[in-house]
Amino acid sequence: MKHQSVSSSTIQSIAHDPSTETLEVKFNNGSTYRYSDVPASVHSDLMDSSSVGKFLNSHIKGQYSHEQV
Repeated sequence: MKHQSVSSSTIQSIAHDPSTETLEVKFNNGSTYRYSDVPASVHSDLMDSSSVGKFLNSHIKGQYSHEQV
């Protein structure tokens, strides 16, 4: 997956693999999380949001299973 840098106080970059619906988020603190079954439309909405951190917290965390990598 190719990561795209984002403007955020907590998130460094985001990647999405539409074939597996895997969303990968690298945080500024060095941790990386993978979220499963995230549709391309949700990734698109995340990248288009005015605050990726707020969108992640309200629309992805707690909605999709995840693992720290």
